[in-house]
Amino acid sequence: MTWWSWMILGVVLLGAELFAIDAQFYLVFLGVSAALVGFLGLFGIAMPEWAQWMAFAALSLISFFTFRKSLYEKIRGGAVGFHETLVGNSVNVETNLAPGAETRLAYRGTKWTARNIGDSPIAAGARATVVEVDGLTLRIKAQ
Repeated sequence: MTWWSWMILGVVLLGAELFAIDAQFYLVFLGVSAALVGFLGLFGIAMPEWAQWMAFAALSLISFFTFRKSLYEKIRGGAVGFHETLVGNSVNVETNLAPGAETRLAYRGTKWTARNIGDSPIAAGARATVVEVDGLTLRIKAQ
């Protein structure tokens, strides 16, 4: 293949990853590898077609196993201070909540059902601790 064919293949793969689908950075490394093979041809390193495909495959595999996991975790890992679990976090209860009663409350940008599993009531405006998450229900206790 000519050098510009490899460059076009690289751009198509990068575009497919960035604009069309979320392939978890697999297509990014394929696209970069194709572009690198294209740059080799552009800079005058002539290789037979089988060697170009072997270089493409080797560069793809090396980049997958070397960089993909760390890059994916860095980009998709979440914000600093963000916890996967809600257990242990504090929520603000807007209504009086007797033991065993449920209410709706806003937390992290969405509405949740909250159930008081403690022995004491929670006053309106008080903070409560998330003890357990059961589907879309937060089981809370007074602080």
